[in-house]
Amino acid sequence: MNVEAACAQMLGQQLRAWEVLDQRVLDAVREVGRERYVPHGYRDLAFADTEIPLAHGQRMMMPSVEGRLLQSLELDPSDDVLEVGTGSGFITACLARLAGRVVSVDIFAEFTAGVAAKLERDNIRNVELRTGDGLALDGDERFDAIAVTGSVPELDGRFTGLLRPGGRLFVVTGREPVMDAFLITVTRDGESTRESLFETVVAPLVNAERPEPFVL
Repeated sequence: MNVEAACAQMLGQQLRAWEVLDQRVLDAVREVGRERYVPHGYRDLAFADTEIPLAHGQRMMMPSVEGRLLQSLELDPSDDVLEVGTGSGFITACLARLAGRVVSVDIFAEFTAGVAAKLERDNIRNVELRTGDGLALDGDERFDAIAVTGSVPELDGRFTGLLRPGGRLFVVTGREPVMDAFLITVTRDGESTRESLFETVVAPLVNAERPEPFVL
C-alpha cells in the first residue's frame, strides 16, 4: 500500500467531501498516521471508508466521522480535552495535536495500555490515560471540550456537567440503524445549546444502556 497516496485519497474523498475543511484538523489526521493506530492485520483498511473492528466488540469510527468530530470541537492549542473511549488511540493522538492537554478514559485496560505504548512511540506527551468507566466520571475537574467516541441511547446531562463555560461536547445518540451526532455547547451563563450535525451509527459505550435523561 502506498500510504501517502492512500491518506491523500482519504482526506480528499472522505473528509473534505464530508465538509471537513479545517486545515488544522486535516493536518493532524495526516501527521498522526492512521495506519499506525489500526489493529494488527487491518493496516490495508486504515484509509478505507469503513469502521474497523477492535477488541471487546468495539469499532474505530469511519474516517469521515472522526474528521467531523475533531472539526466540530473547534479546539484551541490551550484547551483541556476529555475523551470518553480511548479505543485505538487514533482520535486521542489527533486531539493531542490540536489541544493543550488530553485526558482519555477507557473501560478496558487493554486499550489504555496499548495506546500508552503508541503515544510513547510517537513522542506524544500531553495525554493522560485513565482506565475506568467514562459514564461514572465525577469530581471537580472541568474541560473545554469533550469527545465521546461511543454512542449513548439518549443525550446524557452528566457530560455537560464536566464542561467549563463555553465548553463543547461531541456525542452520538440513539440506537441502530440510525443515530444522530450532536454538538452541545455550554454558554457563558451556564445554559446549553444543542446542534444536530449528521446521522451515523457508532458502537455504544459499555454500560450506556440506561442513562439519565438529558435536560437542556
